[in-house]
Amino acid sequence: MNLPLEDLFNDIVSKAQRGLGISTDELAQKTGLRSQAIEAVKEGATDIPTLLKIAPQLGLHGPALEVMSDQAWYPQPVEMVGLAQFNTPYHDMTVNAYLIWDPTTLEAAVFDTGADAQPIVAKIQELGLTLRSLFLTHTHPDHVADIPTVGAPEILISEKETHPAATTFAPGATWQLGSLTIESRSTWGHSKGGTTFVVRGLSKPVAIVGDALFASSMGGGAVSFRDALATNRKEIFTLSDDTIIAPGHGPMTTVGEEKAHNPFYPEFKV
Repeated sequence: MNLPLEDLFNDIVSKAQRGLGISTDELAQKTGLRSQAIEAVKEGATDIPTLLKIAPQLGLHGPALEVMSDQAWYPQPVEMVGLAQFNTPYHDMTVNAYLIWDPTTLEAAVFDTGADAQPIVAKIQELGLTLRSLFLTHTHPDHVADIPTVGAPEILISEKETHPAATTFAPGATWQLGSLTIESRSTWGHSKGGTTFVVRGLSKPVAIVGDALFASSMGGGAVSFRDALATNRKEIFTLSDDTIIAPGHGPMTTVGEEKAHNPFYPEFKV
């Protein structure tokens, strides 16, 4: 079963408005719209003319929002040897974790734990993998909820967002996993030490991004919305278009698909 998109079109409008600190009354003044019409869109009304008027004021791509309001896009399925996604319920949402392995040496790494890491452990045993490391994208509870079950000999996290169970590294650090390389990139903004891990050596590069980016959306920028946008542009959207995006919530996607469909990044649209 396909995972639902993390955000609907109205969630994106609300995230952008909140992140930029623009009130509904101010947005109404800038667009000549009634505040009630804007609030209705934020509640999920599919009012396309209103949506297209407010989008530029929020730095969003209006046509991409329109496609989302029509539920007319979903990323292509991702299947690749050496990559597995796990999705587990956490309170009123679900959260992703990932297993990466070298198909030749069978050395493996886990990225975040999800709410329940037992399915990951079972997969490691099924495939006869040797777990080397657990990498944490950030410390929000849903991503680190089951560290003990993973049982990793090494737990790693950015020095900008420490965890008592983990050893810290400076952003930019790299590791070897069999024939694979893992590179850390700072994609903070949603959290103060948010990290994207770029894995190379499989059939396509993979970027495990935590909550920095979602299929057709992004994290809420709780620490800094503007820096969340900027670090995504610098560290994720400069990767090759075929790079698989493995987000903390929702389905996997690719850099190319996000350039074409993510409303938060209008500069990539043709």
